Amino acid sequence: MIWDAVRASRGWLDAAHGTGDTELTFRILKLTEEAGEAAGAWIGVLGQNPRKGVTHSREDVAAELADVVFTALVAIESLGFDARAVVSECAGKVQRRIS
Repeated sequence: MIWDAVRASRGWLDAAHGTGDTELTFRILKLTEEAGEAAGAWIGVLGQNPRKGVTHSREDVAAELADVVFTALVAIESLGFDARAVVSECAGKVQRRIS
C-alpha cells in the first residue's frame, strides 16, 4: 500500500509539474518544509512558545514525521530509483553496523 501510494504520488506530481531538475529540486526541498513542521509540532508538545503554550500532541508529531518519510520516498522515486530498494539497502547498512 505504501509503495503504491508513493508511486501514484510521483505520477500525479510528474503529470502536474513535469520531471525536470527544477521540479526535482522542489521535491527534495519539500523535505525541509516537512521536517520544519515536525519540529514545530514538537515545540508545540513541549509548550516551548510561551505565547502559544502546548499546541500539539505526540500523535501530531508522529503524523508530521510520517509526512517527512513519505515525502522522502516520493523524492527517491522522482530521482528514478525504487524507493523500497533504496530504503531496504539503507536499513541493511544500519543493521550491519549495529549487529
